Amino acid sequence: MTDDVHFYRPDEGHGLRHDPFKAIVAPRVIGWISSRDADGRVNLAPYSFFGAFAAFPYIIGFSSEGYKDSIRNIEATGEFVWNLSNRELAERMNRTSAPVGHDVDEFELAGLTKAPGRNVDVPHVAESPAALECKLLQIVRLKNLDGEPMNNWLALGQVVGVHIRREFLKDGLFDTAAARPIMRAGYRGDYAEIGEMFEMIRPTA
Repeated sequence: MTDDVHFYRPDEGHGLRHDPFKAIVAPRVIGWISSRDADGRVNLAPYSFFGAFAAFPYIIGFSSEGYKDSIRNIEATGEFVWNLSNRELAERMNRTSAPVGHDVDEFELAGLTKAPGRNVDVPHVAESPAALECKLLQIVRLKNLDGEPMNNWLALGQVVGVHIRREFLKDGLFDTAAARPIMRAGYRGDYAEIGEMFEMIRPTA
């Protein structure tokens, strides 16, 4: 170990002003998840831990710190939708993170329009550049190295429907730069917008 590297074991503390983990694993696409409970009430909430895990078929997932409404709803109905959050929708997305009651409709709270699902009975954000309708594959309660259950639940879903606003399709391609997706990018209030893009083709040999 050299002096120019700061090393720590997470269980012993990081020794810094703030935990750097979320700043290191960044940027992260936001899991802006809409769901519906068994009684038809709609929920919309953003999640910091989100990703795509397979392409054949499409599989996406998000992790919830705590057994929150999204996990409860998805477990009950087996459906959810991921909505792309962009710079234009950033403030309204942030409003949907408010700790409100189960009976509060976050679409209405944030002034967003519900667009009906095609293959799921869950609405998506009409203003979003793109949305992915999903059927639940599994919900996994995470465990630590000692096999102890954590207060974290991972929901994995298979994409069964894709919505793309036509203004973001250019020459048959989804225009990511024009969509201006935003991402979590550091500490408590840090977000990033996609910047300069470059192309790099994978080697064939």
